[in-house]
Amino acid sequence: MSTAFVFPGQGSQYVGMGEDLYTQYPCAHELFDRADEIVGYKLTELCFAGPVEKLNATDVQQPAVFVASAAALASARASSKFRDFEPAFAAGLSLGEYTAYYAAGALDFEAALRLVQARARFMQEAAQAVDSAMVALVGLDDEKALQIIEQARGGDILVAANFNCPGQMVISGHRSACERAAKLAEEAEAMKVLFLDVAGAFHSPLMQPAADRLKAVLDETDFKTPRIPVIANVDCEMHNNPDIIRENLYRQVTSATYWSKSMQKLLDLGVDEIVEIGPKRTLSGFMRRINRRTKTVNIASVDDLKE
Repeated sequence: MSTAFVFPGQGSQYVGMGEDLYTQYPCAHELFDRADEIVGYKLTELCFAGPVEKLNATDVQQPAVFVASAAALASARASSKFRDFEPAFAAGLSLGEYTAYYAAGALDFEAALRLVQARARFMQEAAQAVDSAMVALVGLDDEKALQIIEQARGGDILVAANFNCPGQMVISGHRSACERAAKLAEEAEAMKVLFLDVAGAFHSPLMQPAADRLKAVLDETDFKTPRIPVIANVDCEMHNNPDIIRENLYRQVTSATYWSKSMQKLLDLGVDEIVEIGPKRTLSGFMRRINRRTKTVNIASVDDLKE
């Protein structure tokens, strides 16, 4: 059996995530405590007790999801159930790609968390500079969704941001364009049109100021060759060269993420089991739409690690 570890991105956070792992696994306890020291505030307290409004802020939730996912990974490796579980590949959605590189040994914990913290802050500040939004379009094929983007754009920025799975695309851009697109999608009888609870237009050209600031941090960060192949969001390829990894993470801030194609590539390479490590089960849900026959396993809590 060939296995891939996959890691969730922004939006998977919830108050209480990781608390049971912190209590029962010393390795998780250590990572959360180290995270508080690295970020300079009580991230652990926000993960476990909220308030939800603070946890949901971009500059908090990205580090929080990374740490909760890293703690779940460490706990899995310390458990009798998953101790000898070795993946052939890794991948992560948007923010989750950083966790994937951490899991693959390309980044150590502190370097990865500092990088994620910088990325989150830069994206939050870029989002606050312009009135923008992201909208999930569910129940339309990619061709129809792309047509709606073209029709709704006008003089604004509006792009496809996330190709998550068949029948689900997230679009991103100026709020006025998103509102026009949402109306057109409803007229096209989309199953669901949902404005996402995010700070702004991530994975769009409106994030270029954040990408430019992040580039300097990426250039200063020590990346090693990953121990296992990691699928990049921006091109669905696997790269060993740290300079190319840095460039792809820079591009990812303003580019679309191609999750559906990335997962299909893993399946084509012989992967028959997807292990989602981190809060919630979003990526497992996407896999059911991509290929229902693929086995999925979730690791987010102590219960998931019981024999």
